[in-house]
Amino acid sequence: MEYRQFGRSGLKVPVLSYGTGTFGGRGDFFGRWGDSDVLEADRLVNICLEHGLNFFDTADIYSKGASEEILGAALKGRRDKALISTKATFTMGDGPNDKGSSRWHLIRAAEASLRRLNTDHIDVYFMHGFDALTPVEEMLSALDHLISSGKVRYIGASNYSGWHLMKALATSEKYGLARFVAYQGYYSLIGRDYEWELMPLALDQGVGTMVWSPLGWGRLTGKIRRDQPATEGRIASGGEVGGPKVDNELLYNVVDVLDQIAQETGKTVPQVALNWLLSRPSIANVVVGARNEDQLRANLGAIGWSLTPDQIDRLDAVSRQHPPYPYWHQMDFDERNPKPTRW
Repeated sequence: MEYRQFGRSGLKVPVLSYGTGTFGGRGDFFGRWGDSDVLEADRLVNICLEHGLNFFDTADIYSKGASEEILGAALKGRRDKALISTKATFTMGDGPNDKGSSRWHLIRAAEASLRRLNTDHIDVYFMHGFDALTPVEEMLSALDHLISSGKVRYIGASNYSGWHLMKALATSEKYGLARFVAYQGYYSLIGRDYEWELMPLALDQGVGTMVWSPLGWGRLTGKIRRDQPATEGRIASGGEVGGPKVDNELLYNVVDVLDQIAQETGKTVPQVALNWLLSRPSIANVVVGARNEDQLRANLGAIGWSLTPDQIDRLDAVSRQHPPYPYWHQMDFDERNPKPTRW
């Protein structure tokens, strides 16, 4: 297992983390993701730890807290061997303050997550979304308090726009508060919007990126090809609800090249797609999920080898899309405003 520096912090994390959105299966939405119970979760955690994957990602809203509960039970007796990230912001109750990034909500949410996880600390605590109604200073001071009290080690942001993230980093610097060391965001071969603003920001500000849904909401598993719609799995069962729309021709063209490179390397389509992400600037970690042991072991096959420069170029070319303004305009001034990728 390769380990990388987690942003501008001293923490080293494995390049793959295990996303536990498949634990619990409560509710229609998460029920389509998976329904691993404690027994199955224990087996999956065993496999992860055996391969050096010691980073587990969850959130309070995953299966209404059941994901945290099951992860905590699966890690019982070996918490010291694992890193845990969880998240707060979204609705966890019926009250008007049971959501958002207010001091009131964040402290209560962190304490509730600690109870469900059966641990005394959270290694990385992410803001799951941006709350425009709460002053950034209030949010960061609450997170700073959680760190100083020993309940949280590091903090991060998820699903923020570039200016949201930069405002938070500037506020931390201005007031001497704990800063976000990590960003968790969507990025895949069929969803490269991250590269336009968030990637340059992450490189400039020393923020490590964790990628969620690296297989494009299940579209890059190899089960969907030209003239071959999904017949099984999360996409077929409606699990793409809430995900980004993707042009079919783009998807099919990308999968065509993934197929070619999979044959060249002796790997699978998803393994190639994951390996491409790990070659990208600013990426510290990719969150992988699995409904069962076979899927988990297959995802672990995405590491320990590298795509050739030619293969990376081919994937870059087939997945490239024209950026929105002002990014297309900035491309004319690369000598003064270089970009980490050519989109």
